[in-house]
Amino acid sequence: MTSTPCYVVLGAGQAGSHAALTLRAAGFAGRVVLVGDEAWPPYERPPLSKKLLMGEVGPESTFLKPADHYAEKGIELQLGRRATAIDRSERRIDFAAGEPLRYDRLMLTTGGRPRRLALPGADLPGVFYLRTIDDVFALQPAMAPGARVAIVGGGFIGLEVAAAAASRGCRVTVLEVEDWLMKRVAPRLISAAFERLHRARGVDIRLATAVAGFAGEGRLRQVATADGGHLDADLAVVGIGLIPNAELAAAAGLEVANGIVVDEFGRSSDPDIFAAGDAVAGFNPLLGRRLRLESWQNAQNQAIAAAKAMAGAPVPHAEVPWFWSDQYDLNFQMVGLANEHDAVVLRGDPADPQFSVFFLKDGALAGACCFNNARDIPVARQLIARRIAVAPAGLADLGTPLKQLLRG
Repeated sequence: MTSTPCYVVLGAGQAGSHAALTLRAAGFAGRVVLVGDEAWPPYERPPLSKKLLMGEVGPESTFLKPADHYAEKGIELQLGRRATAIDRSERRIDFAAGEPLRYDRLMLTTGGRPRRLALPGADLPGVFYLRTIDDVFALQPAMAPGARVAIVGGGFIGLEVAAAAASRGCRVTVLEVEDWLMKRVAPRLISAAFERLHRARGVDIRLATAVAGFAGEGRLRQVATADGGHLDADLAVVGIGLIPNAELAAAAGLEVANGIVVDEFGRSSDPDIFAAGDAVAGFNPLLGRRLRLESWQNAQNQAIAAAKAMAGAPVPHAEVPWFWSDQYDLNFQMVGLANEHDAVVLRGDPADPQFSVFFLKDGALAGACCFNNARDIPVARQLIARRIAVAPAGLADLGTPLKQLLRG
């Protein structure tokens, strides 16, 4: 225990940055240390697979704040430091290099890492993953016009990279092991809309296709599929999910179950350790359940709530999940839980560029997916949060303003 209280935020991404800055905004006057294992100051990840990968912006545009902003707020920003252990009895964090850090309270915003393929040839040059700015810089030169690009995984990250590659003039093939795209997070109706979008841009989508390995002399030249086929490729980008970085927490004896378990205030099983972001399985009182979310909104707002609690001003993190993706000229937004429903209502025509899909459960709105139709999102969010019973006919009728349904 130090004479001047020291609060450490371990993980300098979206969640970590907001946690550290919120500690100051909430009035904590002690020492605040924000530690990250990358050399870059905290940055947003959504642009990595979009504008940054396209070369439309530089890395500085992704920074959450200029690096000197943290010093101005009295926050010590320690970059390029990889934590190796947390000693709860000593309130100490050990690192691969340099002196340990002692803390009075600790916030874990350790994020996640790409799930990797353990297949023959997976370590060949030309096989890429996309999670960091450095990953983008490694990938960009290979994604030249005319390059044959294999995307392994038809989830959001895979499809965003496919859109960027196709827009750069690459020949793109998506290999998805499931029988529809984004099966883990989106119903078939939504998947079909994305499949049409990409096929219209010349992307070859191969469903129910498992990858068996990669081949090439010194560099990737082919992707082998489980059915015995081969796909010629100059590069492959693997996007098959995220693993929460919860190992440090588990080794320290914290409760972990598909992420670091926290309550609605971000408190872990240790009252002096909080957590937020992609590595966290948090309780959402609005939904009445615990879930782990990988989204910009959750990383930011869960961290803000946890930091307020850490500073002694607890406010529960209770909001409807929200996610967005830009692909080509499409802006897609999803609010709520689209996979948990017993009825589906279309508002508009899926053949048109602009439409919405609503998902009902027991007569109330559970989720909504909006294609180039962001104006429907705020109302849908309120309908879900307030558990208002809605008539399917009103949702479907373009002549009925959605706001009218808020009256119940």
